[in-house]
Amino acid sequence: MRMGEVRRETKETKIGLSIALDGEGGADIATGLPFMDHMLNSFARHGGFGLSIRAKGDLEVDAHHLVEDLGIVLGMALKEAVGDGSGITRFADVAVPMDEALADVAVDVGGRGYLVFTGDFNSPAVGGIDTTLFEHFFYSLCTRAGITAHIRFYGRNDHHMAEAIFKAFGIALAKAVAVDPRRSGVPSTKGTL
Repeated sequence: MRMGEVRRETKETKIGLSIALDGEGGADIATGLPFMDHMLNSFARHGGFGLSIRAKGDLEVDAHHLVEDLGIVLGMALKEAVGDGSGITRFADVAVPMDEALADVAVDVGGRGYLVFTGDFNSPAVGGIDTTLFEHFFYSLCTRAGITAHIRFYGRNDHHMAEAIFKAFGIALAKAVAVDPRRSGVPSTKGTL
């Protein structure tokens, strides 16, 4: 089973996280931010990943450090789980609607971290989290995992938009890291990701 496990402790956060790429969508998540737990559970469930997270952060300051570090640690665990990338599909995209909201996510699990995040939330916060932190979460994840992601979204309800993004990212990532039986090596003309 392709798995990644990371423990990271700073003066601001303490996070233990494990992910199984070939899981069944089961999640056991406790971050101290119920809305983030909900988003990460949606990511795992719809991506079919096994995901376990125990996290604590300096929430008395605000959610910034914890959300950023969750992205960093998840990105590190994904990089470990993908390994050298032998046999993976590598590229995938998906569009996920949630009522009036729509999120389009395209990913390249090719070793280069980059994020394009296009869309606007309607409020400064949703679920007690500053809406600007969602872009920061995905930036931190992508740069640590070596994933290029283009995320585009629109809608009226911020909860719907955020949830559509996390679901779409999970589904696209699952397709990209899926083993392609036609491939035996690394999916790159360079021979390495």
